[in-house]
Amino acid sequence: MFLRFLIFFVIIIVIEFYFLQGVKTFVRDFSIKTKNIVMYITYFFLAVSLLIGFVSLFYPPPNWNNFFRFVSAAALIVLVCKLIGISFLLIDDVVRFFRWVYKLLFHKPTEVVDASQGISRLKFFSQLAVTFTVIPAIAFVYGMVRGAYKYRVHKVKVPSPNLPPEFDGFKVVQLSDIHIGSFMDNAPISRALDIVMQQNADIILFTGDLVNNIAEELNGFEEQLKRLKAPFGVYSILGNHDYGDYVAWDSKAEKDQNLENLKQKQAEFGWKLLMNEHVPLEKNGERIALIGIENWGGNMRFPRYGKLKNAYEGAEEYPFKILMSHDPSHWDMQVLLEYPKIDLTLSGHTHGMQFGIEIPGFKWSPIKYLYKNWAGLYKQGEQFLYVNRGLGFLGYPGRLGIWPEITVIELQKV
Repeated sequence: MFLRFLIFFVIIIVIEFYFLQGVKTFVRDFSIKTKNIVMYITYFFLAVSLLIGFVSLFYPPPNWNNFFRFVSAAALIVLVCKLIGISFLLIDDVVRFFRWVYKLLFHKPTEVVDASQGISRLKFFSQLAVTFTVIPAIAFVYGMVRGAYKYRVHKVKVPSPNLPPEFDGFKVVQLSDIHIGSFMDNAPISRALDIVMQQNADIILFTGDLVNNIAEELNGFEEQLKRLKAPFGVYSILGNHDYGDYVAWDSKAEKDQNLENLKQKQAEFGWKLLMNEHVPLEKNGERIALIGIENWGGNMRFPRYGKLKNAYEGAEEYPFKILMSHDPSHWDMQVLLEYPKIDLTLSGHTHGMQFGIEIPGFKWSPIKYLYKNWAGLYKQGEQFLYVNRGLGFLGYPGRLGIWPEITVIELQKV
């Protein structure tokens, strides 16, 4: 672990000082006052970046409090933007290197640059470097300040011939990936839950990742989460972050107790946590099955605690079945292959990577290269999958283009 953060710290140093040289070239012709202002800002962000990198060597990020995580995430965003910017300087240096090799091999005389012909190539690339650092940084700051709380209600209809007539028009509100530990206060959560309650759902289903790592993150948010109510109840499952797998616990007993605390908290909210089991939902004598399993990860070595075989046993008798499974790769890797009678699967997990483009007729995010199904409604044969984009955020404390989601699913008898 220490070696990993040491390598990261060295990378930070290289990026920061490479970018610093570009800024010095960029401000070379500025007035002394303007030059000093720009350099002071540059040195400030350099110092913050180096400080966070140094602290991470001895105090791992999972142990940081919310404020320090927010500051470090902001610094990391600036660092990534600098990396984008210095790519232009790198291009210039590569060109310079090959020109030097060419002159060395063929003994070509050095060309004299006429300053009257315009700015130097180095100056030009420095301008590009600063420009393409500042513009993305502004966008990502917007994502932190506004985008993280730009809640969107996505309404979809799921038709099925298997749905009992009594459930025609049944309204499901799906929430996922709240990551409560990423919120600095409960005002944004309160506003989001106001929107949820305005949907007048028949049932509310939460598909995992309530916390980032530990149950204590829920402290102070209890009264807000207790507000979630629906005629058919509030049901939940666990996501990969809910188990505390990303924390260095002193003992297995401590880790197990953390999970028990999380389960107890959800019970206190009035939520029914489904642990590899199913429950019937009954309306006017007609029944459908709600199946909930623990996390079952198909990609990137996420844990497979889920036991769909156990949860499905006895659910065969119901004509329509809803499965709650946190990771959408489960749908491709097991549900479609082994359980063709599961009508609708609800997942989350991907967050849409909290970054991308969504306009009518076009949807893109880098997460698509890791997950085939990463946001929205998918269909194969008579089976549906809905992947919620998540209500909260993790890592990057914001969202850009892929906004936080509240899903309203209407079941339709066809």
